[in-house]
Amino acid sequence: MIQAIGLTSSPRKELPPAVDDVSFEAHAGRVTALLGAPGAGKTTVLDLMLELQRGRGITYFRGRPLHRIAHPAREVGVLLGDVPGHPGRTVRGHLRMLCAAAGVPARRADEVLEAVGLVSLRDERLGTLSRSMDRRLGLACALLPDPHTLVLDEPARGLPAAENRWLYGMLRAHAAQGGTVLCTTADPKEAARIADHVVTLEQGKVVADQEAADFARTRLRPRVAVRSPHAARLSALLAQEARAAQRSVEVVRESGNRLCVYGSTCADVGEIAFRNGIVVHQLADETGDMGPGAGATDRTAGERAPSADGPNAADSPDPSDGPALGQAPASARAPATAPAPACADASVPADEAAPADAEPLSPTPHPPTITSATDAPEAPERSAAEDTRPAPRLRSRNTGRAGSGPELPPAITVRPAARPLRPLRYEIRRASGIRTGYAVGVGVLVVSAVMAVLLARVGHTPQPRLLAAWPRELPLPPAALGAGLLGALAFGDEFRHPALAADRGTVPRRLGLLTAKLLVASATALLLAVLTVACDAEVLYLLYGREIVEVPADWLPLSAGWFGLVTGCACAGVLAAGVFRSTTAGLAAVVAVPLLVVPLVREVTDAPSVRTPVPLSARWREGAPLWWPFGGERHLDAALRLVAQPVGGALALSLAVLLCAYLFTGLRSRVR
Repeated sequence: MIQAIGLTSSPRKELPPAVDDVSFEAHAGRVTALLGAPGAGKTTVLDLMLELQRGRGITYFRGRPLHRIAHPAREVGVLLGDVPGHPGRTVRGHLRMLCAAAGVPARRADEVLEAVGLVSLRDERLGTLSRSMDRRLGLACALLPDPHTLVLDEPARGLPAAENRWLYGMLRAHAAQGGTVLCTTADPKEAARIADHVVTLEQGKVVADQEAADFARTRLRPRVAVRSPHAARLSALLAQEARAAQRSVEVVRESGNRLCVYGSTCADVGEIAFRNGIVVHQLADETGDMGPGAGATDRTAGERAPSADGPNAADSPDPSDGPALGQAPASARAPATAPAPACADASVPADEAAPADAEPLSPTPHPPTITSATDAPEAPERSAAEDTRPAPRLRSRNTGRAGSGPELPPAITVRPAARPLRPLRYEIRRASGIRTGYAVGVGVLVVSAVMAVLLARVGHTPQPRLLAAWPRELPLPPAALGAGLLGALAFGDEFRHPALAADRGTVPRRLGLLTAKLLVASATALLLAVLTVACDAEVLYLLYGREIVEVPADWLPLSAGWFGLVTGCACAGVLAAGVFRSTTAGLAAVVAVPLLVVPLVREVTDAPSVRTPVPLSARWREGAPLWWPFGGERHLDAALRLVAQPVGGALALSLAVLLCAYLFTGLRSRVR
């Protein structure tokens, strides 16, 4: 179950907090709806629950806060906002990447695709999916690690009716297996139809905590919608007829020429309009909305008809009709202390009900009007140490077809132990699943080859710079800039596409993930450096002969310096993008090394010393306390020479600062 206690957002400048002391519970085996008008604070509540936003309060998922759960994705499946990651990634590749992040077998992606009906679209790019397929993919991502709890922010927004029924059928099936489902919605009628428990928010506060049956009885009631060019006259006639018949009728004047009549029928309203010669453009039965925002309607004075019980009897509406407009009942404003029996005959609009030939949302035989946990046997709640649900999964026909009975993916009975290769496997699938990396590599090779040919044609360029295509006018060679861009994309894509965000629980922001990204970025940079030199040498050999590409005598230190430069730029891009959460900031940090840090390092190292004329690199070598065995001092001397160079020292300094900043921000985000 979910226990949210005292959730309060950080105060805003000269404004009250968006969420103020919100507390509620969502029980296992039930669907709980968080109802509120746009701006009521539903998304902020979910962000506070999932620790994506700073504030006060705490949320327990089966007795543990999220930051104390070893594998958050295995406990809580999340669907917030738009779903897909990089638009160039395939559906199956996206799920396989998340499989590696969650530590589940790769075949789980195919199982989930079959359950949500996306098998035929598994090779499609995420950027080409429609809204309904996007929602199916989002549910697949949430169900991938077989979590006990599902937290979804308006999952059916913008979906057609058939997809809406299918989606909520999947959620109902998950709850029927003993899982916990919490979803937000802005439609009170939808909340009454799909939820077992409804928590209503208004202006960031809980105003009602009810069972679905109580919510439908007290906050929804039938009404007659009327449109007429003579709305004011018709309203007065309806009030007059109600007083004469000693009936309690409420007439609410809405925008334009629309009236909402409570306590009457279409036949009565139509007869009154006909007898008085009033033209009616619309006359229909509706389910009235007594939820959030209802008090914003404009009520005309004198439109309440008194009854025979007394002059003030009309001011108190009939209890069967529900509370006055815009006012929640007294019983709804206090959280429910005990579950009430379910009501199977609550009012549901006929136009939104499922067709008669459609299969129900729930796997149970009865229609899914408004149900509660008392209608079906209570599924046993899983303990915190269990990884699988004890109840067997229900099967149905026509898997994945809109309007048919849903079928959940099979449970994960055995979870593999945590391995150090899991984040590395995730990073390899992330980097190789899109075309951006390949395009950057090809672009770097082409630009380097063209630049090397132009430098050789102009002349006066040393051979090492010629093979690296690095003119003196540029701060960095194309290979180093490309490696820095690939490194910046490693973290920037995750923060640009929230489905991959490291602090959303899917991919934990830990040192294992950072190490995997540094390793993959370094390996990619080394490959790019080798290919750049090889392509430049081949092009120069074909155009100018063998003399221009002869191997220099000091090729070993030159190669070490070249590889160190490209790899350092890639690592700087990774760390900067992780700290600043932006690809642009990561690439800017790479370019800032030769433009800003190198002059500073050169000024420090080349400044004349009053005490000794010995350069800094020589003082480092003399200060070594011990000599390395087997001639290791020569390698140490070469490394010190590289670090003592302005670019090498600037890169080393930048990497140290960025690593400390990343560790600081990572530890700070985990402190609660």
